Amino acid sequence: MSDLAGCLVLLVGPPGAGKDTLLERARRVLGDDPRFRFVRRVVDNRREKRLDSHEPIEEVLFDAQLAAGGFALSWRAEGVRYGVRNDIVIDLAAGRVVVANVSRAVVSAAAEKFPVRLIELRVSADLLALRLVARGRADAVVAARRLARPLPLPAHLPRDVVVNEGTVEQAAAAVVAALTQAADLVA
Repeated sequence: MSDLAGCLVLLVGPPGAGKDTLLERARRVLGDDPRFRFVRRVVDNRREKRLDSHEPIEEVLFDAQLAAGGFALSWRAEGVRYGVRNDIVIDLAAGRVVVANVSRAVVSAAAEKFPVRLIELRVSADLLALRLVARGRADAVVAARRLARPLPLPAHLPRDVVVNEGTVEQAAAAVVAALTQAADLVA
């Protein structure tokens, strides 16, 4: 890890916190800045909503890449497997801020391998449940079960907390500010 001059910024939060939306907004603002790389997660499920932040692949191909050590990070959430490719090491070695939307469950593993900083999204439980139901991914019972899962984050990691209960623009501006600060710390 000592030869990695950059920083891996992990955007984390519970389901419905707005991770994909805010990451996309930040990418629009900072995507042309050479200090940053926004990661496209590999997803083993073609039913996942098509986003610039996802690279959907067949399960067999995901299995093969996982077995070959092709992922720097991988995890499972709600029956879907996700991966972040090993090529992030090139960007970290070059001193870039690598930005990824990951599950809270993989944060400790990431911190063992890479210099990590968190952007933790927080939203009230009531609003999260409403968002999950509105997305059509869960009824009220399933939403409550998903939100009840405790996934604490390692306390020692540096983090910025963004409360995403106002407008998307407000939360996106806070995420962009946190990323810019991370880049200033790396420089």
